[in-house]
Amino acid sequence: MTVSADIYAGVRARDAVVDAPWRRLIEADTGSKVISFQDGTTDGKADRLWSDVRTLAASASENLDLAGSLTDPGGATVTFVKVKAIFVRATATNVNDVVLGNAAANAFVGPFGAAAHTLAVKPGGTLLLVAPNTGWTVTAGTGDQVKVLNGGAGTAVEYEIIILGTSA
Repeated sequence: MTVSADIYAGVRARDAVVDAPWRRLIEADTGSKVISFQDGTTDGKADRLWSDVRTLAASASENLDLAGSLTDPGGATVTFVKVKAIFVRATATNVNDVVLGNAAANAFVGPFGAAAHTLAVKPGGTLLLVAPNTGWTVTAGTGDQVKVLNGGAGTAVEYEIIILGTSA
């Protein structure tokens, strides 16, 4: 598999403020930032990609094993040594949050800061974490589990996930 990826991120915001007797327009525009990855295992490169659209039943959770159980469309195991980007989009029709992190054992700490930390993606929300150079280390057998949890009871949640990284 030859991997290449472009990640786009940016914010354009505008607010009209009426502050009698003045009217001001506040604008913020970061422009669109592009982070490109070419095939490889060094800084700014990636050679592993895994993506899926998944559903979790009410109150359910799953562990995504970054070093052993994820498979590509051809059925080959995708094993990460470094994770360079994580993208999660929660379906807008979800009622509950999609929560990442806090695996009971062998938690992937990566961008979470500590094994018990979590990030919640609200319905219709998107999470994008990128570390294009050094990435986040995956340690097979002791630090390779990303827990994904349906943050509530009563209804299922659906989410799209993309993980980009390296094999070395």
